[in-house]
Amino acid sequence: MKVLGRNYFWVLLPLLRLMADAAEHEEVAKHAIKLHRGKGAAITQRKQWVLDGCRKLSGLLRQKTVVLNKLKSAIRAVEKDVSLSDEEKLFQVHTFEIFQKELNESENSVFQAIYGLQRALQGDYRDVVNMKESSRQRLEALREAAIKEETEYVELLAAEKHQVEALKNMQHQNKSLSMLDEILEDVRKAADRLEEEMEEHAFDDNKSVKGVNFEAVLRVEEEDANSKQNLTKREAEDDLGLSMLIDSQNNRYILTKPRDATIPRADRHFLKDIVTIGMLSLPCGWLCTTIGLPTMFGYIVCGVLLGPSGLNSIKSVVQVETLGEVGVFFTLFLVGLEFSPERLRKVWKIALQGPCYMTLLMIAFGLLWGHLLQIRPTQSVFISTCLSLSSTPLVSRFLVGSARGEKEGDVDYSAVLLGMLVVQDVQLGLFIAGLPTLIQAGTGTYSSIVMETLRILALVGQILFSLAAAFLLCLVIKTYLIGPYYRKLHMESKGNKEILIVGISAFIFLMLTVTELLDVSMELGCFLAGALISSQGHMVTEEIVSYIEPIRDFLVIIFFASIGLHVFPTFVAYELTVLMVLTLSVVIMKFALAALVLSVLLPKSSQYIKWIVAAGLAQVSEFSFVLGSRARRAGIISREVYLLILSVTTLSLLLAPVLWKAAITRCVPRPERRSSL
Repeated sequence: MKVLGRNYFWVLLPLLRLMADAAEHEEVAKHAIKLHRGKGAAITQRKQWVLDGCRKLSGLLRQKTVVLNKLKSAIRAVEKDVSLSDEEKLFQVHTFEIFQKELNESENSVFQAIYGLQRALQGDYRDVVNMKESSRQRLEALREAAIKEETEYVELLAAEKHQVEALKNMQHQNKSLSMLDEILEDVRKAADRLEEEMEEHAFDDNKSVKGVNFEAVLRVEEEDANSKQNLTKREAEDDLGLSMLIDSQNNRYILTKPRDATIPRADRHFLKDIVTIGMLSLPCGWLCTTIGLPTMFGYIVCGVLLGPSGLNSIKSVVQVETLGEVGVFFTLFLVGLEFSPERLRKVWKIALQGPCYMTLLMIAFGLLWGHLLQIRPTQSVFISTCLSLSSTPLVSRFLVGSARGEKEGDVDYSAVLLGMLVVQDVQLGLFIAGLPTLIQAGTGTYSSIVMETLRILALVGQILFSLAAAFLLCLVIKTYLIGPYYRKLHMESKGNKEILIVGISAFIFLMLTVTELLDVSMELGCFLAGALISSQGHMVTEEIVSYIEPIRDFLVIIFFASIGLHVFPTFVAYELTVLMVLTLSVVIMKFALAALVLSVLLPKSSQYIKWIVAAGLAQVSEFSFVLGSRARRAGIISREVYLLILSVTTLSLLLAPVLWKAAITRCVPRPERRSSL
């Protein structure tokens, strides 16, 4: 211990000298500022100041070398000291090593600052690009320095933990433990081993991965003055509440997986968002029912009131939208329950040809209007294709529970409508795959356009192959598996409905996982799951609908509220005239094109349903939100066009129930009209 004390003295002596020179360094800094402002002495004095500064810097570096040598001697002395335990040696050596790193990093920071000054002096202050590059390099250096400081802080915490362990071991050696203390000590050691086994070191493992960037973020703690007023910083970090990280682009992040997985945590922001949406959706739904509008209007209004354009109280926007997508899965499953394969066989030609003709006509009209308005062809193709898609969840909501009787020889409008929507979902996947081609077309590199076109054709073949594989799998499941599976569920669920609900949900998720692995939409998998279950008979369908409908209804509220989060009433109010003209033009054009295509494809005895199907296809799909955001990031469309697409999509979704109700009232025979309404 005496050797250790002597070494500590030699380590601290240079530091005391540095503190004594602090006042002199401050005078040097003030003198440098005067020289920089032109208020200093003559040129000879400036040269003398530079020489003195260099001497002082050289002296500091020599002192740093001396201190490093003494630290090495101190480490060797600690390692040879037999009076210290292994824990004490580890702690002291670790402390010396951290101090060595601190000295080396301080020296590196000095020379990095000098190199940065040299680059700045050699650059042209009128060259914005050069200044931007210098700023980026300084930012990268600061980020790396922050990472190193964070690493050192974590190492100090580990050293502190080792010190506490050493003190505990010394106390245990000096006194006898009771049986309870021995049990608690064994539990503590087992807990330490468990924590070491579960720790993943995700930060250290991923910081060197290609594509990982260091960024500065703000950590915002939950504000609760009553419960956290007297907590220290360390206690606040270990609190069970969740912090929020905000980067320089104003993106917000929340915790997805804690370091200590033994402590249960809950995302309070997400829970508050769901509770708020659930409470506000009731009066909004009641109000719409009172004035004769569908309840989905009220749910969208609920999202508008709570979203960025209203109270801005929804914090976990992405999580709310994700939960809403689960509602889409259950909605399409219930649609599949009422959609028999026999209906599909009757209308498969219409369902396949109709959306293709409509998309081609929309693109043709878009290119024509784009040529007249001098819009780029890539932008015209994107906007036309985006607007040609229709909302599958919305139309499914219209059709669920509708009893549609068919006349002899007539075609069921629900089968045609759902078949065309399924084909549009496939088109959506193809369109997402074709976005890189539009980007290449915008840059004008025609050689790469040819290669991208060939790649898209290969993707089309791959998707068609995946669809064939999915339908072949459905045939196998229907023939050999679905019957025994449901009978087993039905037997196990007697007196326990949970088994049946969980079993059906697991089957839905299995089918959507399969279709996702086959690179087709997950929504198609949910639809196929419902169609397979419906093959077991009408009684089975009614039983499952009674169990799944309440779950679907709640999740659909979240889905339509998430749509309202992307509605911006202020922007709509500013450009109301333009948006109404654009929305009505899009709705009327889609209605007219759908009616024109169906008048060619439908038999004469079923011509009356073309107005109903056209009314169901006359709105714009909510997937335009996703496509628009991707196209905006890729530079295909501008910010203004993106906001116009968002607003037109929202207004068309709001007009859809009115148009559907009018078409049903006008065209459906009276016995079918009540159930469809």
